Amino acid sequence: MTARDALRPALTLSGKPMSTPLHDVRAFSRTLVGHFIDNVVPCATLPGEAIDGDVTAITRICLELAVSMLDGQDIPKKTDKLAAAAAGWAREGVPIDTILQAIHEGVGVGVDLIMSQSTGEDHDSVVSAARLVVEILRTLTSTVSHAYIREHKAVVSEHHSAVHTLASALLGGYPTSLMARECGIDIAASYSVLAVSIPAHPEERSPLVDATVVARRKLRRVQAELAVRCRGESLALLSVHGGTLMVPNPPTAGLDLEALLAALSAAAQTPITAAVVSTPSIDIPNAAKRAHELLDMVQRLECVPGLYRFSEMALEYQLTRPGPGRERLSSVLDPLDEHPELLETLRLHISNNVNRQRTARMLNIHTNTVDYRLKRIGYITGHDATQTAGLWYLRSALVARSFR
Repeated sequence: MTARDALRPALTLSGKPMSTPLHDVRAFSRTLVGHFIDNVVPCATLPGEAIDGDVTAITRICLELAVSMLDGQDIPKKTDKLAAAAAGWAREGVPIDTILQAIHEGVGVGVDLIMSQSTGEDHDSVVSAARLVVEILRTLTSTVSHAYIREHKAVVSEHHSAVHTLASALLGGYPTSLMARECGIDIAASYSVLAVSIPAHPEERSPLVDATVVARRKLRRVQAELAVRCRGESLALLSVHGGTLMVPNPPTAGLDLEALLAALSAAAQTPITAAVVSTPSIDIPNAAKRAHELLDMVQRLECVPGLYRFSEMALEYQLTRPGPGRERLSSVLDPLDEHPELLETLRLHISNNVNRQRTARMLNIHTNTVDYRLKRIGYITGHDATQTAGLWYLRSALVARSFR
């Protein structure tokens, strides 16, 4: 509000200040609060002390501000009070749409009350009042929205920092009881620890856009989806490339990890791969290490994106442990080094769950050619890829070879 706006003359109706019906701010505030309870559904669900205290207080502030604008008075101090009240509501978690709906309802009731006193001779004043009502609504909504969003960002930042600190402590194996109390976050008895890989968004490879901006937006979408799906109960350390996610056991009602990963992939707009290990909270560091080793193995094997559990990949995991067994297994495929097309066919055929048609499509060859190559692999290595025992041995060799 500029100094020129502050000197604007008061609007009148029938020779009286237009603000006259609103001058008894205390009484009219009580009337409006009753109207909110009856007509603004979210207000009816607020606790009694919120209705009696905060709702009434902010209603009174809005009324005082509206009266000042109708009377052409200066309003900076009143907008500051409104901003402070809106910030308090943001910190308490009151939805902003509830506040804005109440403001519009209140302005509507006030306009009805004022205009009920107008006559046919008040046409010019009514036109001026209509313009001012728009200005009043703009002032109220912009003041509330700006203060609410600013405070909400601060609250989110504080929570994110607390989550980051606690997650780091859990992953580092440090005592967390005191830290959890200070952060206001409960530590679950056990967690599903996910090692997460987030591939680049397609636009990150485009020379026409800033890849850093695209990557950060991708991460923000993932974090927002995670907050909604897990209702703020998960702990995460994530970058644009992935990281570690800890989901309490049992998961939030109605949530399973496969559905969570699918939702995060949709938010990232790129398929996410994750490996999960369940563990008591006291053993999170070891579980996280195992989960990332499992994820590393899954990526080396070029498995399709999805969720991989340690219980499902225990054999492959064990095959990748250092030792003479791994060295012997990995050497089984050495004869195929001179035939890269055969090695690629074997890798794709196994990753496609021995689906010949899918392998043929990916290699752009006929299924008969896939069969021919599998027979040649059997002839060269001594292990028939079309038989269960031979396929198992070749798959084990491929797993071991990926860690050579």
